[in-house]
Amino acid sequence: APRRRERAAPGTRGAGNARRRERAAPGTRGAGNALLARLPRALGVWLVLCNLCRETFQYTLFKWAEELDSLARIQDLFNCYEQALELYPSDEVICNSMGEHLFRMGFRDEAAGYFHKAVKLNPDFADAKENFYRVANWLVERWHFIMLNDTKRNLTYLKAIENVVHSGCKSVLDIGTGTGILSIFAKKAGAPYVYACELSKTMYELACDVVAANNMGSEIKIFHLKSLDLEIPKHIPERVSLVVTETVDAGLFGEGIVESLIHAWEHLLLPPKPKNQDIPPKEYGQVIPASATVFGMAVECKEIRRHHRVGSREVAGVRLADAVQFFSPTGAAGSPEEAEPYTTEKLSRVPGGYVPLTEPCQVMTVDFNNLQELKSLAVRKPWKLSLPVTHGGILDAVVVWFVLQLDDEHALSTSPSEESCWEQAVYPVQDLPDYSVESGDTVTIEVACQDCYLKIQKVSLGPLECGMDFSNRDNTLNLSNEAELCNALAGLQTTGEQDARGQVCVLESTEIALLNNIPYHECFRAAMGKVLSSLNPSKDLQTMDVDGRGSGLNHEESQSKSSLDAAPDPFYILDVSEGFSLLPIIAGKLGSVKAYSSVEKEQHQTALNMISEANNFPKETLEFWLSHLEDENVVLQRPKSDKLWSIIILDVIETSGLIQQEVMEKAAISRCLLHSGGKIFPQYVLVYGMLVESQSLLLESAVQGTEPTLGFNIAPFINQFKVPVRVYLDLSTLPCVALSKPAELLRLDLMNPLLNSSSREVKVQVCKSGQVTAIPFWYHIHLDEEHSLSTSDKSSHWKQAAVVLDEPIQVKLGDELVLHVQHHKSNISITVKQ
Repeated sequence: APRRRERAAPGTRGAGNARRRERAAPGTRGAGNALLARLPRALGVWLVLCNLCRETFQYTLFKWAEELDSLARIQDLFNCYEQALELYPSDEVICNSMGEHLFRMGFRDEAAGYFHKAVKLNPDFADAKENFYRVANWLVERWHFIMLNDTKRNLTYLKAIENVVHSGCKSVLDIGTGTGILSIFAKKAGAPYVYACELSKTMYELACDVVAANNMGSEIKIFHLKSLDLEIPKHIPERVSLVVTETVDAGLFGEGIVESLIHAWEHLLLPPKPKNQDIPPKEYGQVIPASATVFGMAVECKEIRRHHRVGSREVAGVRLADAVQFFSPTGAAGSPEEAEPYTTEKLSRVPGGYVPLTEPCQVMTVDFNNLQELKSLAVRKPWKLSLPVTHGGILDAVVVWFVLQLDDEHALSTSPSEESCWEQAVYPVQDLPDYSVESGDTVTIEVACQDCYLKIQKVSLGPLECGMDFSNRDNTLNLSNEAELCNALAGLQTTGEQDARGQVCVLESTEIALLNNIPYHECFRAAMGKVLSSLNPSKDLQTMDVDGRGSGLNHEESQSKSSLDAAPDPFYILDVSEGFSLLPIIAGKLGSVKAYSSVEKEQHQTALNMISEANNFPKETLEFWLSHLEDENVVLQRPKSDKLWSIIILDVIETSGLIQQEVMEKAAISRCLLHSGGKIFPQYVLVYGMLVESQSLLLESAVQGTEPTLGFNIAPFINQFKVPVRVYLDLSTLPCVALSKPAELLRLDLMNPLLNSSSREVKVQVCKSGQVTAIPFWYHIHLDEEHSLSTSDKSSHWKQAAVVLDEPIQVKLGDELVLHVQHHKSNISITVKQ
């Protein structure tokens, strides 16, 4: 549960078999296959291949590894790679392939090591670089950089630790040490004995390197263990007098601080200081932070609303069935284990801002130096709080933050009004019949501490004694799958009446934002109608609902009329968008269409079927494509038919702001499956970017020297895990100064690959003096020449990304920079020439 819950970046992109085959010269494949056919199923025989050419060896190794993988002979597979690396220890391709196997099997730390080695061996090896960047996002989450660059946070912790150590504290344990900075603070303050523990192997090794580089390697003992596994005297000779930790997330308890401190008080810390007794600090135990106070506030925020509530019951002419209720998983009772009861936002940078509807209210306090209070949190009954409404508006969320009281003198606040490394916990409000509030109303929330989380279980409006409880979520349920989650959400009720919800459809917040992106759906409807009319120009388009008006016939009447016209073959449309998509149903509104959807989840299929019925579609209009497939590699082929596709819809851009994996390979396959006049959507994509000066992007991407870390040498070690591209940005609120106008950087043509180039140089004119620190980029997605979408629009469900330069470039008005733009697989890299 990270402090800044960045959306998880996709996994490695270099795992495809096609990518490996490209590494083997075509002329060697026949020899490789022949050798493979003669290889006995015994480990080690294939080592004779070391006498052959290196490319043949690589190809045969990869084919043999695939064979072992398919037979689940995992140990043999890794033995093969280990022996191969003994023969070719400096082969970056073999290192990268080994990392890909490890990553797919969940060994991220080990995979990162091989990717990193491959990059060191060949800094220009694009596959390995991309793999390492993606794994780096998993291993060292981006909030580490922001936190280490927060000078105020670091200095406040240092002073609090110094106070305790200078007063006589003898020994210190740092729980969840990360880079080891708090342990270094304790040693600098003069603590004779300092111990630390870290569960992540990557962070453990990084911390060891950091303390060694600061000449404290022999003075700080670091364990690669959870604090719950530390024992006395096995690991630490005796109980310590101080525990320091910052294992807190945006919702305070999400990183397990309560459990770890209960264990520490019972097994690792000296007893707490007795009341009214004056004894030396070395004789009793204490914790930094000493306590925390949690605050909450109800807010109106359009950005939160559009990610958690569907705003319209009609999208591009498609009526959303009243019987289908859409929910985001955040905060829902019985959510899957990976779902959290809150999301996080940096409210000071939310697009469109937010409006406080109530004054901040104290939700709870917790004393980390009180063992009994910590134990009581897990069994504490839910409690209700009433927040008087001070400003009328729309209730969208309850926002939570806290103040960490490190000691009597020093505190840190995560309030949205504070400029710090912290985000705020956001509890979206869902399932109210009316979200409007007026001054004088009361928002009542029910709060609980369960499963190491601070939860807001119920939200109701009106005076407490007569308020209707609109969001009754029973958190005692222990539901393990989506079907049970749907049943639980379907059972939500308002006080005094049973409300039959019908089908509940749980969507990710990005999927709900897509449903709310009306221009996106309107654009697709118009472009699909244009293609279908061009494919059948003799047909009266009034029978098609191309523009939402048609001839006045409803869909059922249009279908009946169409069936009288000698029952022509339908147009086949395939949507392979990721996640929940209405596009196949929108396509079905265009007349004689057979639409195939790639939606996989059963509850999503049920919801789409109900929406189809609500729009009077014949049952055969919509079909779920992946249910026919045993092999995902044939996803673009037609089932049991020699018909070709009229339209294939591809997902080209991730919501993170990056290009989807293998999209150009999918486009190449798609072009072979279109009949004459058929189209891929989008037909081409233009990448736009501009020069900016942004200190925020620098602070979020790498530790900026030793000054923010108070002179300690940490930056070179953590910065090994920096990545050149920042994702999930919103340019409308990114603190930056534009130093140039937007420029077209690259064209990706899915219909005409001859127009593509893997690299190009673009001249950009500087329109304002300053320091170029980054190049944000976004996309214009052209369905055709007339219909396009921009991923930077306000209504967009996409975010933007930015390349952050290693070193800022000083520029003056009128200067010209040359950007070298490269597109490799799904990765865009941008370098600057002056």
